[in-house]
Amino acid sequence: MCLTYGGHRGSVETLRDVQLEIKPGEFVCLVGPSGCGKSSLLSLIAGLRMPSAGRVEVLGQHVTKPVTDLGIVFQKDLLLPWRSALENIMLQAEVRGLPDAQTRTRALELLAMVNLKDFEARLPHELSGGMRQRCAIVRALVHRPPLLVMDEPFAAVDALTRDQLNIDLLKLWSESRPTVLFVTHGIEEAVLLADRVLVMSHRPGRIVADIRIDVQRPRHSDMKDEQGFRRYTREIRRLLETQA
Repeated sequence: MCLTYGGHRGSVETLRDVQLEIKPGEFVCLVGPSGCGKSSLLSLIAGLRMPSAGRVEVLGQHVTKPVTDLGIVFQKDLLLPWRSALENIMLQAEVRGLPDAQTRTRALELLAMVNLKDFEARLPHELSGGMRQRCAIVRALVHRPPLLVMDEPFAAVDALTRDQLNIDLLKLWSESRPTVLFVTHGIEEAVLLADRVLVMSHRPGRIVADIRIDVQRPRHSDMKDEQGFRRYTREIRRLLETQA
């Protein structure tokens, strides 16, 4: 598929001949230079934009409008400031018409999994950045979507918080194993999380490498010091340097 943006100064080709297939339950990370079209690719998959050429299929269906059977997490948590952590998560039940009691039970279970059991009544301004992002992830997963798309969700937090968020995300993902497409600039983060890492070229973005990460699960931060892990990070770094 291809994507070209039009503008008063002429058109800009953002994605060119992108071919991508993700199996159910796979965790796939996208890395690439800034401006290469990673976020645009997520928008196409979510049905927020339509390709200029080619076809997008999600869950076996041709995408012609926004996909509703998914979860989305952005860099900003987008929590409503007047609603508690739990009330923000329960927005999924309200919007989707889900059973309130059942969704609330699941929301509390997921919050407990990421150590937020005692914070469900707190307002967003009473939570740290990492806590807010955990709430955003729980909100995206509470309705058990088969697909989760994440656009640099941990870019705005410090390194220590980011490490913990990665482990919390893996814990939540292992609970229901949705298919995940995760955009990041962090090479170590990609290797820690993913079954496959896709490396993109400069704009117009193309997938120039598809690297399967053969590291055992469950994963943990200490793996970053292991030889096999470091081999993957060196390989991906070299590929990205050729795109510089």
